Amino acid sequence: MTLRQIGGVLQDAGIENAREEAILIVCALFGRSRASVLADPEADFESEALYAALDKRVERYPLQYIFGTWSFFGEEYRVSEDCLIPRSDTELLVEHAIKTLPRGAHFADLCTGSGCIAVSTLVHRPDCTATAVDVFPKTLALATENAEKNGVRERFCPVLCDLLAPLSDEILSRAPFDAVISNPPYIRSAVLEALEPELFFEPREALDGGADGLVFYRKMIEQFLPLLKPEGAFVFEIGFDQADDLRALARAHGLASETHNDLSGNARMAILKL
Repeated sequence: MTLRQIGGVLQDAGIENAREEAILIVCALFGRSRASVLADPEADFESEALYAALDKRVERYPLQYIFGTWSFFGEEYRVSEDCLIPRSDTELLVEHAIKTLPRGAHFADLCTGSGCIAVSTLVHRPDCTATAVDVFPKTLALATENAEKNGVRERFCPVLCDLLAPLSDEILSRAPFDAVISNPPYIRSAVLEALEPELFFEPREALDGGADGLVFYRKMIEQFLPLLKPEGAFVFEIGFDQADDLRALARAHGLASETHNDLSGNARMAILKL
């Protein structure tokens, strides 16, 4: 199959950016560089792995899970259905953490998933340490593997805890924190079924933020505000329409707030602090 034919199969399945995905698939499965693939568009690619990948992708199975790895902030992460796929929007949180964490900071990464927020921050801030929290053992094991893979395991402390329940003694013992960072579940339950097909393969628990999408924000602020240092801050990824809700939550807890937009111009990061 040529690159054009592979792209055609993906396009017929309703996949956006079909040509770009075709290039990514060929590069990954055949060990080719992007430049070499584009330089020879009529090259014929044939393998069982290619057909297996296309069979999955036309069913809208996420490309990232097909590959089993994905790049985020320049680091490589192993991904599976046990974690949310790292997305470029979340890099805003990492950029902010790298720039603003004080020297020698210890921060909490809540709902760590693949570990991408904590790990990429630690890679670029070798003076910092992190407590990474998740409720699922397999997910936390994956995050720990990614910390090892990216050379920060000694500064990455994985903690198993349900953040909607009382905090574990282990989390309490690691306080206070210079920052609490999180990309929590924030999609309203009622709209989950209308999302793009690929999201049905990602863990629902990593997406569902309850009836108003704010369940995790409320609980995190309530439980972690006493664990923040006086100059500390909450750094949250938020939904495109949640800026006003986060401002209201901040005011209710006596916190100042600011929001920052993603590349599409939507509010994507909220910072709450005393």
